[in-house]
Amino acid sequence: MLLFQKRFHEGLVSGAVRLTFRRWKKPHVKVGGRYRCHPIGVLEVDRVELVSVANITVADASSSGFDSREALLDYMKTASEEPLEVDSDVYRIELHYGGDGDRVTVALDDKLSPEDVGVLRKKLARLDEKGPWTKKTLAIIEAEPRVAASKLAAKLKRDKLEFKEDVRKLKRLGLTQSFEVGYELSPRGKAYLAATRKPARPKK
Repeated sequence: MLLFQKRFHEGLVSGAVRLTFRRWKKPHVKVGGRYRCHPIGVLEVDRVELVSVANITVADASSSGFDSREALLDYMKTASEEPLEVDSDVYRIELHYGGDGDRVTVALDDKLSPEDVGVLRKKLARLDEKGPWTKKTLAIIEAEPRVAASKLAAKLKRDKLEFKEDVRKLKRLGLTQSFEVGYELSPRGKAYLAATRKPARPKK
């Protein structure tokens, strides 16, 4: 697990924060590793190296979510009881957001055959047996990505918890992905809608 304060979560998901510095005696992560970061999901580590504090740059601070190099160093000083000196060594970790952690692998597959589309149609039809909801739910997530579930549910005049449970059903089919706030269609979800959307009629 990699811990980050809440103020960094949005940047980690968007990619604005892609670097962190840790004062470890030995590395707790490895390149290629996937680590849970509650509540946003998973972070994947791209590079780990031991560097001197003197070599930390302004660009490093910005990529770590800080307005200045001084702000980053002040934060590092308060995060440990040991003094931080210019020649102190710290671990520099490059990383990127790896999804919500519950997303199925197939969500990244946007190469849908006619057979794939047919299977998804049938599965969604089964979900709609007690009342149609899948089409409207996919449509509102497409139109309003990363909008709070409570707001989406209100627009659909649905209970929030029931709405969230239904979105999880779509996620299990690989059609959506979750973020700290709201949802987006996965590459597979976008491909499915594109394949099933009726072409616009030409104007006369």
